[in-house]
Amino acid sequence: MKKLFLGRQIRSLREKAQLTQRDFAERLGLSTSYVNQLENNQRPVSAPVLLTLSERFGLDLASLSVDDDDRLIAALQEVFADPVLAGAAPGLQDFKMVSQNAPDFAHALVRLHQAYRQMGEQLAQFDDRLARDEGLARPTPYEEVRDFFHFENNYIHELDLAAEELATRLSPSGRIFARDLAQYLEERHGIAVERRRAGTGGGSGEGAIRRFDREQRRLYLNEALPESTIVFQLAHQIALLEAGDIVEAVVARARFQTSDAAQVARIGLANAYAGGLVLPYRAFLSAAQETRHDLDLIADRFGASLEQVAHRLSTMQRPRLKGIPFFFARVDRAGNITKRHSATKLQFARFGAACPLWNVHRAFESHGTIIRQLAETPDGSRYISLAAHVVKKSGGYSGPVLHYAIALGAEIAHARDIVYCDDLDLTREAAFEPIGVSCRICERLTCPQRSVPPLNRAISIDSDDRRLVPYAIR
Repeated sequence: MKKLFLGRQIRSLREKAQLTQRDFAERLGLSTSYVNQLENNQRPVSAPVLLTLSERFGLDLASLSVDDDDRLIAALQEVFADPVLAGAAPGLQDFKMVSQNAPDFAHALVRLHQAYRQMGEQLAQFDDRLARDEGLARPTPYEEVRDFFHFENNYIHELDLAAEELATRLSPSGRIFARDLAQYLEERHGIAVERRRAGTGGGSGEGAIRRFDREQRRLYLNEALPESTIVFQLAHQIALLEAGDIVEAVVARARFQTSDAAQVARIGLANAYAGGLVLPYRAFLSAAQETRHDLDLIADRFGASLEQVAHRLSTMQRPRLKGIPFFFARVDRAGNITKRHSATKLQFARFGAACPLWNVHRAFESHGTIIRQLAETPDGSRYISLAAHVVKKSGGYSGPVLHYAIALGAEIAHARDIVYCDDLDLTREAAFEPIGVSCRICERLTCPQRSVPPLNRAISIDSDDRRLVPYAIR
C-alpha cells in the first residue's frame, strides 16, 4: 500500500476549522510538531490519524487517491524530458514533493511547457507571423479542455449525480431507449424529435448528426446513425436544456484561457451528462461487476456501443463507489490519440504518438474482435490491454466512414475481476510485452521499434555498426 501524504488536505481542514496547529493537534491527540510534519508532507498519515480526521473533521476517506499525484508526476516528467531542461531533471522524490506540496505550481509549469511546445511547433510553420500574434503560443481549445478532463479524473460528480437521478425516473430498470428520451423531450420541453436522412430537411448536410431548431422546437437526427448514437444525442440535448447551471459552474471554476475553450468544454460536459444518463452509474457498475467487465455483454444490456461502454468504464471514480481504475484511449489510423484518459498509473503522452508496440495499433487489422495484450511499462507496472476496431458511419454507401481503434486496460492486480484474463498465464514473465508511453520519453534503450531517441539522452552513431535502430543511446 502506498504511503499517503496529505499535507494540503490536512492544512485545509485545520484552516476551515479556524484552528492553530496547537489547537488542531490537541483535538487529534497529537503533538504540535507531528501536525507540522504532516502538513509539510514530512511524514505519511497513519491509519489511526486518518480515522480521527474523518470522525472529527469530516475528511472523506473515499476521496483519497494517489491517482492525481501519479497523473501530475507523469506530466512533470515529460516536461523535464525536454532538451531545453537538459541536466536539470529532478528525481522521482522531488517530483512527488512538488505534486503533493505545490500542485498549483506544478500545473502552471505544465501549462507553461505546453505553451512553449506549441510556440516551437508553430514557429517552424509560421515564423513570419509569430512575432505579430502572441495567441499562437496558446494551447488549442481542444488541448486545454482535454487536459482539464484529464486532471479532473474524467469524472464530474455533480453532473453524474444529476444524470443518474433523471435516468432512475425515466427507467428504473437502468436501460434508456430512444423513445423514452424523445417522449421526455416532447412532454417536458415541447420539442418534437424527427429522424431524417442527412442532406434532407432540417438544414442538415453531409456528416450531420444532430441539429436543434430553437424557433420551431424541433430536434433533427440523422436516421442513418446507429441506435446507440441516437440515444446518446437525445441525452446530449437534454443536458443542454437541463444541466446548464451545473455546466456553467464547472466552466467557471476551470478558468479556461479563451471563450472557445469554454465552449468546447460545455460540449464535453454535456457529453459527460449524456454518458451518465444512458449508462447510469450504479446500474452500470453493477452490470460491469456482474459480467466481470465483459464489454459485449454490457453493451447488449444497455443498448450501447463498444466505445461508449469502454469510455464509461474509465469514468467510474465516484467517491465511496469506485469501480476498477481503467485507462481508455481512442486512436486514429495515423496514430493520433483523439481521446485519452487514465485512472491508472499509466499516463498517455501529451505530445507525440503512442508506443508502436501497444496493441491498439493492431486493432485495425482485427475486425469485429477484441484483442488482448499483457503489457509491462518501464516502471515495472503490468496491465491487461484490450483493443478493438470501431467504425462510425453517418450515411449510406457514399457517406463518410470513420475508422478508429479503442483501447481499454487495467493493472493486472484486477485480473480476477476481468473476464478477458481467465485463460492467460499471468505467471509467465515472457507473456508481458514491454511497452512505453512515447518514444520521446521512453527509457527503454534497446527497443527495436524506437522512432526517435529519448529527449533527455545523448546518442552515438557508428557507421561501421548498423543495427535496426541506427544509433546507440548513451
